Amino acid sequence: MENTAVKREWGKVIVTAVMFVVSLLFLLPFLWMLTTSFKIEKDVFVYPIQWIPKHWHAAENYKEVWMGKYPFYLYYWNSIKVSVVTTAISCIVSSLAAYGFSKVQFKASKWLFMIVLATYMVPGQATLIPQFILYRNIGLFDSHLGLIIIGSFSVLGTFMLRQFFMGVHQDYIESAKIDGAGHGRIFWSIGLPLVRPAVATYAILRFIWTWNDYQNPLIFLRSDKLFTIQLAMQKFTSLSGEFYSLIMAAAVSAIVPLLVIFIIGQKSVIEGIALGGVKG
Repeated sequence: MENTAVKREWGKVIVTAVMFVVSLLFLLPFLWMLTTSFKIEKDVFVYPIQWIPKHWHAAENYKEVWMGKYPFYLYYWNSIKVSVVTTAISCIVSSLAAYGFSKVQFKASKWLFMIVLATYMVPGQATLIPQFILYRNIGLFDSHLGLIIIGSFSVLGTFMLRQFFMGVHQDYIESAKIDGAGHGRIFWSIGLPLVRPAVATYAILRFIWTWNDYQNPLIFLRSDKLFTIQLAMQKFTSLSGEFYSLIMAAAVSAIVPLLVIFIIGQKSVIEGIALGGVKG
């Protein structure tokens, strides 16, 4: 018995050590990017790699990125605006749709949900040309509103939140109806608080997807002043291709909001995934 316990403890130690080594492998590119953003250009490709720069040039690099000839702050603000508004609208729309498909009984509700779910099988690239023509005809081309509308409707978000709404016991709904509450009141006061971890998880994922989106801004934006951070990075890279320290400083700046969002919401993400795993 004692030998079994010792073996189990050694097993945990070995697994932890292996996971630590694997995590370092994943972190190395990020660490190289971070330290490179602090270096002078001639030290970027010095071998062996200087993980701690001998000549610090961080202030100059970041100053060039943020206050140089490219309006990086404008692109940053564009991305924050589009990502935050898209995330907020998408959470509202997906939550309402998920509640409707799970708790509101009407004829053909299951068939309607299947039709909505089937649209997820259509590749996004297949609808780009119709979207492009439609946006040009209704005046949404080359505007942030067009990008926000594209990201505000998510089949995946509706499906994900519907699974959690289905876990809300029907007795809560029936009791609220007996007390005179309508579906709007039930959704806001009972359903939404019970699925809050799932909504928080989806909100974080939606923000990350929108922030990292490159395809839609590339196709639906033309004006330089409307560019998001992903287009700005491509432009910055093409114009500063010989200065890797500046490119890495811009890359580090671009991922800071994602790190902040994940650090703030990691508890909700873990809780939401754990609840999803229990349901599965």
